[in-house]
Amino acid sequence: MVVRAVKGNNDSDIIDLLWSRSDDALIKLKEKYGSLCRHVAGNILSCDEDIEECINDTYLAVWNNVPPEKPQKLSSYICKIARNISLKKFRYNTSSKRSVDMNIPLSEVEDFILSDVGVEAALQNKETITHINSFLRSLSFNDRNIFLRKYVLGDGVAQISQMFSFTESKVKVSLHRTRNKLKDYLIKRGIEL
Repeated sequence: MVVRAVKGNNDSDIIDLLWSRSDDALIKLKEKYGSLCRHVAGNILSCDEDIEECINDTYLAVWNNVPPEKPQKLSSYICKIARNISLKKFRYNTSSKRSVDMNIPLSEVEDFILSDVGVEAALQNKETITHINSFLRSLSFNDRNIFLRKYVLGDGVAQISQMFSFTESKVKVSLHRTRNKLKDYLIKRGIEL
């Protein structure tokens, strides 16, 4: 009997499995990041079939892009892909002949955060991304996590306020101030908005 060793669920093991083109990589991705993908897609889309389609498309995109890419933080990489795929599906579903089921909160920050980042665009905007990451690291724990939950994971204000045991007003004020700070931060660093 041949026993094949399957690596663990840590990100570097999953990336190694992807690089070796092992089918186990997809199993590990689903085990570790399935609920994160569902959360991201579910905050953008309302139809279970669309959510499942986006989750599967996310796994396929990771499979097709790793290699040649080797993400430093797999959770962020998967989140970005799931979000972009879900946004494309949302745009398709809400085109002029289809019904609008949900509004995305990204309109509040779309002027200075990339909403549809492809590989080439990410490389061209690496400086902007570096500045945004630096800005996010400068925030307090609560402000950073409120901002990320709203604009990356798509959580609603009510959901965030319950999560942090804050009033909805406090969450809204935090988001407003953080958006303004980010805009000022990027302008001071010469980033065109």
